[in-house]
Amino acid sequence: MNATGRPPSPRRGEIIAAISLATDLAIGQPVEYALRSCALAMRLARMRGLNLPTLAQVYHQALLRYIGCNAETHTMAALFGDEIAFRRDFALVDQGRASEVGALVLAYLRRAHADAGALQMIAGVVQGLAASKSVAREGLSSHCEVAQRLAERLGFSAEVSRNLGQIYERWDGRGLPNGLKGDAIAPAVRIVSFAQDVIALADAFGLEATKAKVLGRSGLAYEPGLAEGFVANVEALTDRIDATTWEDVLALEPEPHAVLDEAAFDEACLAMADFADLKSPSSVGHSRAVAALAGEAARRCGLPNADATDLERAGLLHDIGQVAVPARIWMKAGPLNDSEWAQARLHSYFGERVLARPAALARLGAIVGQHHERLDGSGYHRGARGTSLSLQSRILAAVECYQNKIEPRPHRPAYSAGATAEALKREAREGRLDADAVSAVLSAAGHAAPARKETLAGLTPREIDVLREIARGRSTKEIARSLGLSPKTVDNHTQSVFAKIDVKTRGGATLFAIERGLCGAS
Repeated sequence: MNATGRPPSPRRGEIIAAISLATDLAIGQPVEYALRSCALAMRLARMRGLNLPTLAQVYHQALLRYIGCNAETHTMAALFGDEIAFRRDFALVDQGRASEVGALVLAYLRRAHADAGALQMIAGVVQGLAASKSVAREGLSSHCEVAQRLAERLGFSAEVSRNLGQIYERWDGRGLPNGLKGDAIAPAVRIVSFAQDVIALADAFGLEATKAKVLGRSGLAYEPGLAEGFVANVEALTDRIDATTWEDVLALEPEPHAVLDEAAFDEACLAMADFADLKSPSSVGHSRAVAALAGEAARRCGLPNADATDLERAGLLHDIGQVAVPARIWMKAGPLNDSEWAQARLHSYFGERVLARPAALARLGAIVGQHHERLDGSGYHRGARGTSLSLQSRILAAVECYQNKIEPRPHRPAYSAGATAEALKREAREGRLDADAVSAVLSAAGHAAPARKETLAGLTPREIDVLREIARGRSTKEIARSLGLSPKTVDNHTQSVFAKIDVKTRGGATLFAIERGLCGAS
């Protein structure tokens, strides 16, 4: 603790290590998968005698590699069902072998259409096979672009950003998005991709089988010297790798260690919020809206500025645990079944767990873990009640309840402002939400004039409409129907938008829209 009784400013390395825990969950890997991968990658890098700047690139690449993984997640979920399980299994196949990839895609398409009739299942599988290649290319390209943009916002160098644009490239040139080959791929990328594959394969098949797979992919997915060096030194490289701790990984970060000031910490929280909100078209901009309302409500409740700032940051981070829940659950147009509801309710637990390690995030995680609790014990994930809930947690619970209702969801349209206010007042009367918190939230929400959206990057009003529709996950045909335009006109607007905001993918455009406050309830 510092002189004010608050934790010291966080290291940037702590923040990205926490982000890596969230990305582990999003790609179906065990928590601390990226930490173990980082430890192995650093051993490989040192074995190769890489210089200090390249060691730093390896370290940051290992923790940031999947920070863009939520881009286009909804399209993957629509095609394959459980995108988290698909990503977990996709990590185990040789992505340059069409037979392995095809068998995996076919298995998931069949599973996704298992409840349909025989003819409908066949049609769904055929359509899915036809779409899978373009979905994969768009998804992986979006992943790279979003990762690069988020890394830039976190203050990383141009080299780190470049490396994140190469995360699916292969030694043999059969990777994505640019088909780079051999030494054209940055050394940090080659090492980290290899190390993460080794960890995933060893978890699934054991170390002996992994050695055989590594040699089988030598010269294809992997640089031959890297694959052969690993097998020749496997005992030393993997010794106690499964016992890697949070502290071990922080100690591996090459100096100098960047420390975040208040503004940089705010930007890191914003980046984590946007990473989480990319999970589903219905959530884009949600965390920013919750944060803004929470901060204002906290001040109306008379909380000190430091506590109000903490609550605003907790509002940004409150849904980070949603990345652990398959997107199909958040996108479902009907009521959730018992199994789906059980998974959805765990997101506050996962959020608290992701934020628990660095002291600067842990105090926010304690608030995040309670944002769905209720005074009468009817909330989740602990069923906490009454005085065990902090005022910050009570305010955030009321804010989340309010914001969820005024935003449309796949299973219902948005509530009106009046209906939302009445719903919150009823929750307070019945002892579920704190009455003072509800009053502060409604005051903060009901008396503020709507924020004026400034035209950005030279976008016309119609182009902003198209950008908002892209951020909501709509296809070109769906945007055309929604705006009363022809698909060709929408395509022209889309190309103009991409050029003006300097992005190449829908994922990059969605992140731009979130960053500029163009998403959320209007």
